[in-house]
Amino acid sequence: MTRRTARQPTGQPTRQPTREPLTRQRVLTAAVEIADAGGLGTLSMRRLGEAVGVEAMSLYNHVAHKEDLLDGMVDLVFGEVDLPTPGDDWRQAMRQRAFSMRQVLSRHRWAIGLMESRSAPGPATLRHHDAVLGCLRRGGFSLALTAHAVSVLDSYIYGFAQQEKTLPFDTPEQTAELAESIMSGFGDGEYPYLTEIATAHVMRPGYAYGDEFAFGLDLVLDGLQRAAG
Repeated sequence: MTRRTARQPTGQPTRQPTREPLTRQRVLTAAVEIADAGGLGTLSMRRLGEAVGVEAMSLYNHVAHKEDLLDGMVDLVFGEVDLPTPGDDWRQAMRQRAFSMRQVLSRHRWAIGLMESRSAPGPATLRHHDAVLGCLRRGGFSLALTAHAVSVLDSYIYGFAQQEKTLPFDTPEQTAELAESIMSGFGDGEYPYLTEIATAHVMRPGYAYGDEFAFGLDLVLDGLQRAAG
């Protein structure tokens, strides 16, 4: 008995799979995914083209050059950060924005150091900064104090994110193991204050360096509240 095979009806063309159109948004999203996975050093136009299924030269229909690509990637990251809205209490809004920014930067560690470096900011970046400035101004901050507040808040947020990025541990267990390893090289009484903070603070069960963020942020906000009167 012979096996019969299905045939395409005569006169009907074979249907080709629909290909998702290439857009700037799709290019930028793929670039962010590559950078998230391996850092900016792993991002090239050739690899990006492969990720979206086109030749590298086709990407230049959507991004003018590498700097334009980075501008767009940073703009996507800014777009993920929670923004204050009219009517929000300035302190609560700045606190929420700080925690959101830190969370976003933990997902996109390559963006630390790039967020404020772009000379051609995109719409999400501009909306972000305008919303932050507006929240502070509506909260009674003078123009000068608003500038001071943004500077000190961003310095703290980005600085903390950078420090977290470079720490040689991720979990409380790894933190304790590293502290114990370092201390094993100390002589008796050689570094008493380092020993004290390691044994009585860092090596406590459940200690996480990230918990320091809220303490420092509240110090900054307390200072700004006093300055605002």
